[in-house]
Amino acid sequence: MYDVIIAGAGPAGCTAAKVLAEKGYRVLLVEKFKMPRYKSCSGILIKKTMALTNLYFGAPVPQKAMCTPVDNRGMIFTNDLGKEYRFEQEGCNVWRSQFDSWLADKARESGAVVRDDTIAVSCEEEGGCVHVTLRGSCLQGNALGRALADGKKTYIETARYLLDCEGVAGMLKRKIIKNPPACVTTFQTFYEGSICLDPHYFYAYLQPELSGYDAWFNVKDGMLVFGVAVKDTGKIRQFYDRFLAYMTKNHGLHIAKRVKSEKWLMPYIRPGCYIDYGVGRVLFAGEAAGFLNPMGEGISAAMESGYCAACALAQHFENMEMLYADYRERTKELWSYMIRQWSLVGSMAGTFSEMK
Repeated sequence: MYDVIIAGAGPAGCTAAKVLAEKGYRVLLVEKFKMPRYKSCSGILIKKTMALTNLYFGAPVPQKAMCTPVDNRGMIFTNDLGKEYRFEQEGCNVWRSQFDSWLADKARESGAVVRDDTIAVSCEEEGGCVHVTLRGSCLQGNALGRALADGKKTYIETARYLLDCEGVAGMLKRKIIKNPPACVTTFQTFYEGSICLDPHYFYAYLQPELSGYDAWFNVKDGMLVFGVAVKDTGKIRQFYDRFLAYMTKNHGLHIAKRVKSEKWLMPYIRPGCYIDYGVGRVLFAGEAAGFLNPMGEGISAAMESGYCAACALAQHFENMEMLYADYRERTKELWSYMIRQWSLVGSMAGTFSEMK
């Protein structure tokens, strides 16, 4: 039996797995995609994320995870009235697939068992333990299971706790709370082409005519990346077309070839920035808990919340009440930081004025 099963090998899950394994706990980290798994993300590591990476993983971001331009120099926001705000800050441009895979390798090196291509289908709490039903390409250890028609196998692993780090689209939380959290859909595309903007910055556009939430642009390995976030998925195409027309008119966008497009989900953050820490022996961290900074910057919050959850588990493994109290206390500053960041965006743009 494991001490902790962690679902989701992103920044939150990998950080928690590494910390707990280093403290001597038996940890199973499962990831539903095959590693290196891809996540639709701007892949901009802010200065805080780079510092946390050094602190939690004992090394800087590896060169193999980076893409050009490697150095990000900050963010430029355009509010709903067309006013520009510049925030100069040291940062790094990475591919999430390689960055997250490196984090998972670090967790494995620390003693965590890592299984990719394995999804946590459901869980049941019983007798001071959590029985987690997993579905993957192979059975591991002493697990007993049955084969499915598609060649996958379903089996049960047991642990004292389950830490859900799957993000807002995860299956576990939706089954546990039976009330799916509000989400925003993101649509992102990659093009070959040219544009009259400095590729060392991340650009965010808050005009309501360009998206139902926000729109953005950045550059990765020479590809132009455009994205829009919407609350109504039926309006993705009209917002996206308007955004490209805006970039063509205002920044000289020229498209030569479309490389790929992708959709994803992120939490719809509401005033007060509510955080869901968990239910019983199932804890949440990262976006699954509701930690997300403006413009989709969730990596630093994921790492920090995963670290706090792991430390609280290690400190109060036998006392669930104190565990939750400690987890809340450890994330108090993170939650306060999140509120300040959303309030700042609310003061800049009327589209987010409710967050002030």
